[in-house]
Amino acid sequence: MYENTFFDSHTRRHFFRHAGFGLAPMAAAWLMQQENLPADRIKPNIHKQEASLDNRPTQSTPRATAMISLFMQGGPSQIDLVDPKPELNRLDGQKFPGTIKYDNAAQASSTVLGCPWKFRPCGESGTEISELLPNISEIADDIIVVRSMRTGVNNHGQSIHAMNSGRTQRGRPALGSWLTYGLGAETNNLPAFVAMTDPKGIPVEGVLNWSNGWLPSLFQGTVVRPQEPRILNLEPPANRRGKVQQAYLEYLKHLNEGHRLRHPNNSDLSARISNYELAARMQTSAREALDISRETLATQTMYGIDRPESEEYGKRCLIARRLVERGVRFVQAYTKNQYWDHHGSIRTSLPAACRKTEQPAAALVKDLKQRGMLDSTVVHWGGEMGRLPVIQNDAGPAKVGRDHNTYGFSMWLAGGGFRHGGTYGATDEFGHHAVTDIVNHFDYHATLLHLFGLDAQALTYKQNGREESLLDGQPGKIVQGLLA
Repeated sequence: MYENTFFDSHTRRHFFRHAGFGLAPMAAAWLMQQENLPADRIKPNIHKQEASLDNRPTQSTPRATAMISLFMQGGPSQIDLVDPKPELNRLDGQKFPGTIKYDNAAQASSTVLGCPWKFRPCGESGTEISELLPNISEIADDIIVVRSMRTGVNNHGQSIHAMNSGRTQRGRPALGSWLTYGLGAETNNLPAFVAMTDPKGIPVEGVLNWSNGWLPSLFQGTVVRPQEPRILNLEPPANRRGKVQQAYLEYLKHLNEGHRLRHPNNSDLSARISNYELAARMQTSAREALDISRETLATQTMYGIDRPESEEYGKRCLIARRLVERGVRFVQAYTKNQYWDHHGSIRTSLPAACRKTEQPAAALVKDLKQRGMLDSTVVHWGGEMGRLPVIQNDAGPAKVGRDHNTYGFSMWLAGGGFRHGGTYGATDEFGHHAVTDIVNHFDYHATLLHLFGLDAQALTYKQNGREESLLDGQPGKIVQGLLA
């Protein structure tokens, strides 16, 4: 069939180098032909560890099937948002009556900084929430506020890794990679794990936030860009379409199948071939999923897309819902590098961060609920740390800020089997240390995987002779108080 001398005289590597197609275009026609091939032509992956996105059974009955993580990189100030501390206001401007663990000693101060904003009880649960979060206040009975989070390492990168990949070390698989490795995918037409970046930059640690680490590359997050085109290379060049593309892809299929047969235990190779197949399907399904013009004006307004401050983030939250609605397993939407890292000017920068994100975040929960999706979809809101109760950068009221605090900070969760309404855990009277019902990052992960029907200790991958897991030997416990 392949008598063309070009094909006969060129290697597989040379073919890839000179074919001139993007990832998705190269696969499109080939995959459409695959649909009609007999089953015995498709060679299964026989590697002893799972390297496919086939939907897999769970160890227990799952309550959650998908997750959207709204990751507020930099460290939102819990004591100004969801963890009120009246004692700080009483001592405002006075010397802190205890010991503080500073991160930036050069700008450190022992002067107490009270909260400039008012709190009020919200919903039937009576959860106290800051006036900076008026839309979050409306969903108080749908979320559980965890006030006792702890990673214990006062550094952005290390704490990000703790929250997103289980350990403070770099190079480990991200949470989305573990979930897709453990569960597989619910759709063949879209990525199982999607990372949504901010137009003004990626968070600290960059691509490591959605890295597959040493899991097969099939489980790496696929980046959806914050502006058009949101996914690159979905369309082939005009001069490569039709029969020309089909001929190349037909030969690519021939090369791939032969190469896979010669290397049956190479999971990375199987993953790459699977990614070509997925990319082809995405040529049509991704365009539809990312097109928010199909949503009603009322829905877009609910997400704050009509407001300049929240327009961009609102679009990403709405796209996240559309992706999950179409079977994407895990979506993580990031804010820009250090967006919540308010070492200075917190009186202006914190309200601005809230105006950008809080209406879309609340709309996401409301939207999932009204569509009957919240029960099976986890929504997470939070960063890698919180802030300290004392002044940093003591250069006048307009310039003061707060330093890092990973010893007691807050996040909130909704849906997917988490308890709705109220709070869990507590920090001390100053909001510095978690003291009651402490939730370490590994406890959070164990609880989260449990809701997906996975045993966090049993979900392992053999790496260099060692059984690796998300918990990596840490004593993660299922936090029963967080469960509905």
